[in-house]
Amino acid sequence: MQERTQKQEALFSLLEQKGYPQDLCQEILRYMSTDFMIDRMTAYLRQNAHPSPEEAVDEMLAILEDPKAKARKKGVSKTKTDGKAATKQKKTEQGSAEGSFKIEENLPDLFIRSFSIDWDRLEDGSYVKENPALNSLREFQFRKRITFFVGENGSGKSTLLEALAIAKGLNPEGGTRNYNFSTYDDYSTLKSAITFQSGMLKPKWSYFLRAESFYNVASEAARNYNDDGCMTDFHARSHGESFLEFILENDEKGLYFMDEPEAALSPQRQLTLLLHLVKMAEKGSQFIIVTHSPILLGTPDADIVSFGYSVILFILDNDGFEPGELHRISYEETESYQVTKLFLENREVMLRQLLQEETECETDAKI
Repeated sequence: MQERTQKQEALFSLLEQKGYPQDLCQEILRYMSTDFMIDRMTAYLRQNAHPSPEEAVDEMLAILEDPKAKARKKGVSKTKTDGKAATKQKKTEQGSAEGSFKIEENLPDLFIRSFSIDWDRLEDGSYVKENPALNSLREFQFRKRITFFVGENGSGKSTLLEALAIAKGLNPEGGTRNYNFSTYDDYSTLKSAITFQSGMLKPKWSYFLRAESFYNVASEAARNYNDDGCMTDFHARSHGESFLEFILENDEKGLYFMDEPEAALSPQRQLTLLLHLVKMAEKGSQFIIVTHSPILLGTPDADIVSFGYSVILFILDNDGFEPGELHRISYEETESYQVTKLFLENREVMLRQLLQEETECETDAKI
């Protein structure tokens, strides 16, 4: 075994002081292969009192993605690569029996890496505490540049999205930090309980876009940001056309929150938006989106997070929804995909059952 340098010993000791498992300490030390990386990781641990193991791994990955770190890493021997492979194999064999962490290769450096919720900051009477999908959430890590929140109406998707946007300083009804209009104050206090872990880079642009309040956002933009008269007149076009153009014009690398953007868009325009999301993500933008659209959910390399569980035992079984903890699902597991597929493949059967159930309900009501 190669003898550790003084800096390596100091970092390893600091990792142990944080209470991390022995294998995690060794793994981080193995990846931090240059003095530059060790100094960065040491500074992070000293500046943060109690970072979780997941947060420490996130920081390690961010350091590895830093171009400066990559440049200074040249010349490291091939045994380093062999050591990584051996360690990964060992962890695969061990599984999660000891609560071991998982290192995700090529994890992008996101503007928001994760967030945590301190429920003690909310008053006992808060309705958010009664939401079964949210009240079990303590910490959430973003894995992709595009994250979709999905689930039934009332499952808490938009509540969480809104709280994240407001906690980032954005206007509750939409827009940037500079938009301060308000037509109706009706948002939860969840934002006061949220703490972010941000990436190394800061977004040049942050925006909260809600299809339901786009008219107000467009009006505010025209009043305050069109002194030269060159801004597009979004009110001169249809809702869908102006909404899409507004999104397409905002092509700065940034952080975007979107609440059901498909509400204003035709299927064809949703495909246009999908393409825009992919291109912007490739440039480094991060999107957090609430949607019911089976088209948008088909975006490649996106993370889909479900706010509940739904089983379609019968066609249109409204009792099948059972809220539960947030969990990641595949595209084919989304209810938007399943219901749309069922309807397209069994349209006549579904319509007959729907109409029959409606007739029976009306008959029972009369009796």
